[in-house]
Amino acid sequence: MPSNRRAAASALPMRTIGIIIAACAVVATLLIVTRGGDEEAAADPVSAGVPQHAGAHDAAADTAVGAAAPEGQALTEVDKTFLVKVRQAGLWEIPAGKLAQTHASSESVKRAGLHLIDGHSKLDQLVREDARILGVALPNEATPEQQGFVKQMENAQGPEFDRIFANLLRASHGKIFATIAEVRAGTQNDLIRRHARQANQTVLDHLEVLEDTGFVDSATFQEVETAVKPK
Repeated sequence: MPSNRRAAASALPMRTIGIIIAACAVVATLLIVTRGGDEEAAADPVSAGVPQHAGAHDAAADTAVGAAAPEGQALTEVDKTFLVKVRQAGLWEIPAGKLAQTHASSESVKRAGLHLIDGHSKLDQLVREDARILGVALPNEATPEQQGFVKQMENAQGPEFDRIFANLLRASHGKIFATIAEVRAGTQNDLIRRHARQANQTVLDHLEVLEDTGFVDSATFQEVETAVKPK
């Protein structure tokens, strides 16, 4: 009998230890589950109290994004004027390039005309795309002065045409070349930066082929210098 009492006495602590271990396991499990739930709530906007629409953007959020344009995307009046000028340049310089194919006597002038047609056709497509994205209205006619330039070339033939063409176009490209540099230096808009880079490359090419004709007068260079000289 005494031995049975000793066995019962020794067995009691073992059961107690088992109960304690089991209780600890339950508590640990509860802690893990609770912590996991908290993490999910933090990661899930719905659980965190942020309303969401499945498969659709929040209209208010979209409005907020649109109201706060990303840094570097401002569009100034100078940027808009630049797009308008690029458009107007194509509206008279493409016709001028086409006239060179029928009115010029010099192969170098005809070649310059082809460069004008190619370069301004690409720029015109680009300017219409950028203007549509940026919401800038573009003209569909050249300025009265530019239309007068085209009229002068229409009324000329041979060497006279060659001289008028080379000087009018060299003066125009020289002035816009300086404008492009100013726009590119100051614009904060990525599309305008891209457009200025493309326009710069195109105008530089046109300056070179026009100068290669040999018909550009010194007075034309002086005119451009006076026009672009800082005031």
